[in-house]
Amino acid sequence: MRPQPVAEEDSAAAVAPAARRVMPWRAVSVDALQGYRLRVRFVDGLEGVVDMSELVASPNAGVFAALADAEAFNRVFVALGAVCWPDGLDIAPDAIYAAIKASDRRECVL
Repeated sequence: MRPQPVAEEDSAAAVAPAARRVMPWRAVSVDALQGYRLRVRFVDGLEGVVDMSELVASPNAGVFAALADAEAFNRVFVALGAVCWPDGLDIAPDAIYAAIKASDRRECVL
């Protein structure tokens, strides 16, 4: 059997949806700083510092209370655009992005 020619309109490019832009709030790097602060850089180039000290020390810290241990806090990393720690703990990158973007000095408190 001979291969049949494929019509131009049946090509993958013609039937696949257009590629979506990457969301600007996807984190690409994170560094732990002293005082429970994080320097976060996003895919669109926005970069800033987030102070998590109040959240970590709060009586309502919930799962973030585990980060009161500085060694645990310093194990921060980026996975799939989110700011994460071991054992499945993460914080929404869109919330960090919005807080940094709204800050004049690119430093904010969560």
